[in-house]
Amino acid sequence: MTVLEAVRNLGEAIQSDERFLRYAKAKLDNDKDSELQSLIGQFNIVRMNLDEVMTNENRDEKKVQELNEELRKVYTEIMSKGSMVEYNAAKVDLDSLLNDVNSVIMQCVEGADPKTAKPEVHSCSGSCESCGGCH
Repeated sequence: MTVLEAVRNLGEAIQSDERFLRYAKAKLDNDKDSELQSLIGQFNIVRMNLDEVMTNENRDEKKVQELNEELRKVYTEIMSKGSMVEYNAAKVDLDSLLNDVNSVIMQCVEGADPKTAKPEVHSCSGSCESCGGCH
C-alpha cells in the first residue's frame, strides 16, 4: 500500500466517523437555515459599512460606535441560534479528531512506532484569550 492509498483509506475512515457525520449535518443545517443565512448577510453588510466608515478620512466616531454595537448584536444573535450552537460543538469534536490524527502522524514522522503512537493529550479551556497557541 502506498502512502497516498493509506491517506485515502484514512479519508474514508474520517468521513464515516460519527464526529464527521455530525459536523457535515450541522453544516448542511446551517446552510438550509434561512434565518441564520439572513443574519450572516446582515452581519457582513454591517461589517462592510463599518470598514468603510473606519477608512474614511473624516471618520465619524459616533457612527463607528453605532456600527460596532450593531455588529456585536447581530453576532450574538448568530452565535445563539440553535443550528450555530450545534455546528460549533460539532466542529470542536471534529477538530479534536483531526488534532489526534495529526498528532499521531507527526509522532510517526519523528520516528515513533506507528503501532503504539497515541494522540498527545492537551487541555484546552476553550478560551483563546489565555492560549499560547493551538496544539
